[in-house]
Amino acid sequence: MIDGRTEKRVDDSRTVMTEMIMPNDTNPLNNLMGGNLMRWMDVAGGICAGRHAGQHVVTASVDHVSFSSAIKVGDVITIQAQLTRAWGTSMEVYMEVFAADARGRDHRKANHAYMTFVALDEKTMKPTSVPSLIPLTSQEEELYKSAARRREIRLILSGRLQASEAKEVKEFFSAMK
Repeated sequence: MIDGRTEKRVDDSRTVMTEMIMPNDTNPLNNLMGGNLMRWMDVAGGICAGRHAGQHVVTASVDHVSFSSAIKVGDVITIQAQLTRAWGTSMEVYMEVFAADARGRDHRKANHAYMTFVALDEKTMKPTSVPSLIPLTSQEEELYKSAARRREIRLILSGRLQASEAKEVKEFFSAMK
């Protein structure tokens, strides 16, 4: 039990972060450097996961970072982070990045990613349990259900799970036949 609660809603930890792209954030083409964006996404995701856990968190993995639209110097980005699922000590956070010019025009989705964070006990700095997540909307429910599949894929790729043991992934591909 954390803060007297064993369950939390997605909205309890939803995080929105805004940044203006300055010249020192860009490459020679005046586009935002991907590493700078990933740093900001890590910050927003860490805040989101930390709010849910009520603990300090560390980044455990980053998957599927998608760069779909260039972000130019002078643009304003908004990073929206929301928890998709919580397991024993880890949490998956989905982030979307929207960009627009400084006046709010040319609004577009520029990037998205999934990141996993682990909660740490403040005294021992060892992984500690987190509240479960309650999805309320249909979008939250869809992200919640698909998170189990993404988790299995991460565990397979890290060598911590054999592909033959991946129940969610097998069911997904069996349903596609």
